[in-house]
Amino acid sequence: MNGIILLIYMVIIVGRGESFFVDITYVESAVAKGAVCLDGSAPAYHFDKGSGAGINNWLVHIEGGGWCNNATTCLARRNGRLGSSKQMAKQIAFSGIFSNKPQFNPDFYNWNRLKVRYCDGASFTGDVEAVDPATKLYYRGARVFVAVIEDLLAKGMKNAENAILSGCSAGGLTSILNCDRFKSLLPISTNVKCFADAGFFINAKDVSGAQHIEQFYNDVVTTHGSAKHLAQSCTSKMKPSLCFFPENMVQAIQTPIFVVNAAYDSWQIKNILAPGVADPHGLWHNCKTDIKKCSTTQLQTMQEYRLEFLKALSGLMSAKSKGYFINSCYAHCQTETQETWSTNISPMLNNKTIAKAVGDWFYERSPFEKIDCPYPCDKTCHNRIFDPQDNSLA
Repeated sequence: MNGIILLIYMVIIVGRGESFFVDITYVESAVAKGAVCLDGSAPAYHFDKGSGAGINNWLVHIEGGGWCNNATTCLARRNGRLGSSKQMAKQIAFSGIFSNKPQFNPDFYNWNRLKVRYCDGASFTGDVEAVDPATKLYYRGARVFVAVIEDLLAKGMKNAENAILSGCSAGGLTSILNCDRFKSLLPISTNVKCFADAGFFINAKDVSGAQHIEQFYNDVVTTHGSAKHLAQSCTSKMKPSLCFFPENMVQAIQTPIFVVNAAYDSWQIKNILAPGVADPHGLWHNCKTDIKKCSTTQLQTMQEYRLEFLKALSGLMSAKSKGYFINSCYAHCQTETQETWSTNISPMLNNKTIAKAVGDWFYERSPFEKIDCPYPCDKTCHNRIFDPQDNSLA
């Protein structure tokens, strides 16, 4: 117990000393283009300007926050921060991959660093012209993505020497689905790469044997009109909604891309493997809250999920320009938080932190393609423990 208290104390001290607050910027010019949030408000981002040698380097990071798959679930988001820039915090804390201190973010600390707020509900793929007068919902994520990038180009990204599109969770999926589009919007001379944190969601059956996530993604793609903005190399071969899964389109991505993911991604375990609908008696509740509370049978099911996850990654493993850091933590999103990005207590693979692995890959100091041994072998992990009352789709 004393070790846990010490770890928490160290994390608090690191967090206090490293994070800083960055104001929100609204992309008002996007409204005239119809590039708006679910409620019709302007897109937004938080921007900390680069300096010195990083003045022409850009990190564009997309916020996460799940998806909405029909008018009802999108209406539920419409009047909150995930559907309206009017409801977003005016300032947010930057740390981890956003840090402006070399000791906490050695390779990207002096870059132009942005966090793009997520308010469309479909990982920036939707584009429906008509607006239902009854719901007043705008499904315009693909337009928002382009409008934000155009705004950044006008603010100096047109001179970018290096640029990264990254994101966490649904934002990580955004960075995969929009990777080549991002490159196409930047000058041909820019060195462009993409980086996805906890965005490699897989098409797996749930514990009841149902294709829960496949149906959910089908509804997302249908509701938002996403098909025309998904990879044509994939949609020409299979149902568009299947192209919302990275495993079916990542091999065709031309732009170099790096994936950071936990093999036991806590969001995927909670919402793909054992969603509430597949576990009506709550047998998985304690396990999903704390991996140490999983039964032997549940752990075996999770080990099988890990193998399925690794199989889905196989398309990523065939290209030299792609890299990956797959640890065995029960975690979700490990780059935005300092203690999991780069400290002396961070998760490590091959004796490297995530920050070091990503930096080595980006600057081509050395390739990085590492998969952790199965749980519970990795003692560097920061395994998530959820509030027992938390039943939200994180």
